[in-house]
Amino acid sequence: MKAIDSIRWALRFTDEGIRHLVADMRDAPLTQPTSRGGNHPLWVMGHLAYIEGTLSPTLFGEPNPVEHWAALFAPGTTPSTDASTYPPFEEIQQTFHKLRAATLKRLDEVGEGGLDAPLKEVPPGFEEAMSSVGQTMLLITLHQMVHYGQIADARRVAGRAPLM
Repeated sequence: MKAIDSIRWALRFTDEGIRHLVADMRDAPLTQPTSRGGNHPLWVMGHLAYIEGTLSPTLFGEPNPVEHWAALFAPGTTPSTDASTYPPFEEIQQTFHKLRAATLKRLDEVGEGGLDAPLKEVPPGFEEAMSSVGQTMLLITLHQMVHYGQIADARRVAGRAPLM
């Protein structure tokens, strides 16, 4: 198996997994995963969309298409339980999946030979974890799985059955 095939599989697998995980949370998107708060599904999906958008400047030197969401979803932001501060949950989900589709398209454009290419812009503190285009695309999927667990916990708090 080629590296590009593994990365493509991971991008698709995590996209489909998160889609199923939040499908029945539309009526409870602000459910926090613990009694002490935490990242609710709406914030997680917005954060994942924002991070997916950061691939544009990081890998290609292009603007983040969801930079306008930075104050809500960038690393270091605090989730709010006030729904009026956020875009609609459906819009956030659609934006994430649209950005993921764009990532998959860009992966094909980069090709196997471009996976070792250096980044245009490395976020401070990520020099080791994001040393190439391929490694960064794989890191995005691992990051998503961290937050997958938060949504899984929020699902349980909301009374939803586990998916597995």
